[in-house]
Amino acid sequence: MGKHFVLIHGAWHGGWCWDGVIQALTQAGHTAEAPTLPGHAADAARAGITLEDYTQAIVDVLQRQNAPVVLVGHSSAGFLLQNAAPRAPEKIERLIFHNAFILPPGKTQFDLVPPEAAQGMTAAANASPDRCVPVIEDFVRHMLMAGETKEKQNALLARLTPQPLALFTTPVDAAALAALKIPKTVLFARDDVSLPPGAYLGMAQGLGEFQLVEIAGGHETLFTNPPAVAQGLMQAL
Repeated sequence: MGKHFVLIHGAWHGGWCWDGVIQALTQAGHTAEAPTLPGHAADAARAGITLEDYTQAIVDVLQRQNAPVVLVGHSSAGFLLQNAAPRAPEKIERLIFHNAFILPPGKTQFDLVPPEAAQGMTAAANASPDRCVPVIEDFVRHMLMAGETKEKQNALLARLTPQPLALFTTPVDAAALAALKIPKTVLFARDDVSLPPGAYLGMAQGLGEFQLVEIAGGHETLFTNPPAVAQGLMQAL
């Protein structure tokens, strides 16, 4: 019997980044949905978006489910899962963290990235009228999509939207997730160079016991090679 996946995107992205993964999961007999979080539609208002807005949007999706789902978070969505899962644990069969930020108690995402990156993004957001971090082309090309063709890089850049700063600067309730007994999987694309080696798996230790599934590819494998990510998700089952 097929599973239902709820796929949560990370910073700058939208639900569209999971389109290829949804297609591959559907072909394999599963169902899936990928909501676009507040402020991430191309024409959305972004001023004032908070971590609570993101969290509540995910909880709302979970509360609509008729049966427990597989909840997946990519990149910054890792700590959104940390925040949202404890509010609807009965709606979650398994949690999957895909090259995801998993925050220790009292920490924010900007506490876990190189200080110069956090400072630069903060300055850029403070200079914008809606306090959003703009899409940084060099970061996308050389970190998120290192080694990919220029055509693929351009295709992603054309879809990304400015990111409300609050996502990066607000801590989560890490202890609430740690208290849950929901099975956890880390789906790790091993060629990701967006953080120093070992950073993603190091953060994952904060989950406690988890299943590890490794695939080839970089940070944006869900966009550049979605069947590989879908296969990893199904392997986690």
